[in-house]
Amino acid sequence: MSGPDAGRPEADAASSPVGRLAATVDRLRREVQAAQAEAEGRALVELAKGILVERLGCGPAEAAQQLSDLAEQAGTTPLELAVDVINQAAKDRVSEVTEAFLAVVRGSDEPTESVAVRLRAAESAALAAAHDTQAVADSLLQHALGPLGAVAVAIWATGSDGSLTLAGSAGFSPGEAERWRYVPPDVATVARVALSEGSTQWIGSLERTGLPTLGRQLHPDGGRVAVPAATAGRVQGILEIAWPAPLPPQPPQVMRQVEALAELCAHTLQSYAHVRGHDERSVVLPDAAELMDLTDGLHDPALVLVPHVDGSGKLLDFRIQHANDRFLDPAGRPRAVINGALLLEAYPMAAGGGDLFQRIERVHATGEPFRARRMSLTALVGEVPLAAVADLSISRHGTCVLLIWRIEDEAARLASLLQNAQRLGRIGGFEEDLLTGETTWNGQLFALYGRPLSSSPVRLEELSEHTHPDDAVVVGRLLRTLLHHRRPASAAFRLQRPDGVTRHMRIVAEPVLDTDGRLVAVRGAYQDISSQHWTEVALAATRDQLAQTEQQASERSRLTLQLQHAIMPPTRAPLEAPGLQVAVRYRPAEEEHLVGGDWYDAVVLPSGLVMLCVGDVAGHGIEAATSMVVLRNALRGLAVTGAGPGQLLSWLNIVAHHLTGSITATAVCGLYDPSRHTLRWARAGHLPPVLVRDAQAAPLPLLRGMLLGAVPDTEYEEEEVQLAADDTLLMYTDGLIERRDRSVEESLTQLLVQARTAPPTLDQQLDRLLTYSRSDTDDDTCIVGIRLR
Repeated sequence: MSGPDAGRPEADAASSPVGRLAATVDRLRREVQAAQAEAEGRALVELAKGILVERLGCGPAEAAQQLSDLAEQAGTTPLELAVDVINQAAKDRVSEVTEAFLAVVRGSDEPTESVAVRLRAAESAALAAAHDTQAVADSLLQHALGPLGAVAVAIWATGSDGSLTLAGSAGFSPGEAERWRYVPPDVATVARVALSEGSTQWIGSLERTGLPTLGRQLHPDGGRVAVPAATAGRVQGILEIAWPAPLPPQPPQVMRQVEALAELCAHTLQSYAHVRGHDERSVVLPDAAELMDLTDGLHDPALVLVPHVDGSGKLLDFRIQHANDRFLDPAGRPRAVINGALLLEAYPMAAGGGDLFQRIERVHATGEPFRARRMSLTALVGEVPLAAVADLSISRHGTCVLLIWRIEDEAARLASLLQNAQRLGRIGGFEEDLLTGETTWNGQLFALYGRPLSSSPVRLEELSEHTHPDDAVVVGRLLRTLLHHRRPASAAFRLQRPDGVTRHMRIVAEPVLDTDGRLVAVRGAYQDISSQHWTEVALAATRDQLAQTEQQASERSRLTLQLQHAIMPPTRAPLEAPGLQVAVRYRPAEEEHLVGGDWYDAVVLPSGLVMLCVGDVAGHGIEAATSMVVLRNALRGLAVTGAGPGQLLSWLNIVAHHLTGSITATAVCGLYDPSRHTLRWARAGHLPPVLVRDAQAAPLPLLRGMLLGAVPDTEYEEEEVQLAADDTLLMYTDGLIERRDRSVEESLTQLLVQARTAPPTLDQQLDRLLTYSRSDTDDDTCIVGIRLR
């Protein structure tokens, strides 16, 4: 590259494809702006030519020539002369503002032509695009307000409920305009103040007022002007203008110019259909307009719904075009919040379980009306579902859908709830006016008294005539407390009804005093407590019977326990036997009513042998205790015969089998020979003894032997075991080891582990076994231990 621009980045950028494209775009933009300005000027020139055609009675060509000649003679441009002609012909609000403003700018550096042109251009654009408020907002900012230093403009449409809808805006971001699309009634904003005051609001700085408004975060200290846009005395909306910096006081000419622009906006808003939604500008259809008038005359809450479709005509939702003044939102929201909203936006739960939206869709598609009683409606407010019950009616009218719902009246529902509660509780209310003597009863009270609804209520002074004679004193005390002492009172009495039935009633009443403390009325309620009374009588009798039974059971247990302790005390003096140390332990059940049949015995027989035995009678109570005494004494008597342990158990089985009640029991019986140091033993369904020798513990062999009392005659196997010095033999009942969560084998293994540790004395060993016993059946426990010296 050569030449003066060689090596310069600007030259490289300009010669690049992107640079050439940017230059082309810039050139085309300038040409479009020039074409727009020329078009606006031509519109004003054509308007001036039309005025000359009318005034001079000439043709369009002659009027154009006349306008050119007059401009040349006056030394002005045809466009400026056209504005003068229009102003002279119109003499309207804009003309007055133009002339006043021209007088101001003639003393400034601004060309007067630009002032006149931009004002008339703004008017021309507003009139040409009256149906498009967005185009009007763009034109006002570009031609009239931008040159005054304004950076943004908003045109607000007012609703019949006092709401504000952003009909058009310029200079604000799309996101900001979307967030401010709708302002509910009673929300204080800059536009709201102008609407409430009915006058232009010139705000030098937003920061000083603190009022929220569109675009406040962009220019928090900027100036604002809000002007009511009115025609024929009716405010159609608000024109709001934003400046980026604080706004100083403006000359009257500028104020009048802004008010004239607001009038132009009012003409535009007359043909504007209030916008309700996010991306939709819809007009009120004739069907909807007629339906809205119809719903306003209904006594039921009603919504007028219009279809909301996409660009392809597919139904997306329904817009709430109108909610009549009878409308009640289930969530308690005002009508202004519901009006104009999409149905699924206002009631997103309509597409849920209640199928409300699907019903509306079907009615709109088929024209077949739908009606339902007590249909559940749910409104989602602040992510909290609020439910209500309503009667629904959905019908199609032209292209619109009429939705009528009658939410269940809360007062009627509560009245029905109270009536059912009184019926279930058998409660009747009354009120007696002491000034007029009139007594009022509800229907339930007539039923309690057994009187027809057509009969006269019973006054309080007549109450004693309908009560049992024995309750006259109680009723008299009630009346004195109410009427004389003027205090609330209650009483229970027996009501004698006309049908001969006596009911137990309870009355609760209170006096009603006026502001001077005078008694004017008494109100209260009766309750039929007959069922409660007889239930209390039955419960009292049952309590007495239970107390008596409990006392008898306690006495029975106490006597049984005394009997058991008398025969087998928990502690006993050691048995004296040659070369043998004997100790016994008995632990009764923790609960006294569980007195069992465990027993033990250790006695030196006339033959010099020592009899050792333990047993357990099945069951608890006095029967088990007395059976235990019989078996224990019987075994002692049989032992003096000199028979072996097997034969003793056979005889004891016959005794058990023939006892009253056919008891069953288990037992272990052993005969120790001190001279030979041997133990002959037998078992009847009982756990075998445990032999502890040289820090080892093991049960004796499990001999054959059926439990006592099961059959009339049986034999028992015997075995003899040789004992050595320091051996310890333990005989016990199942209360020592039995657990609910373990088998007998596991519990026996745990006992063997504990028995291996042999303390110095036999008494200490038995005490240790009782202490560390893991039994959880709360049964009696017997232990007999012998240790060779």
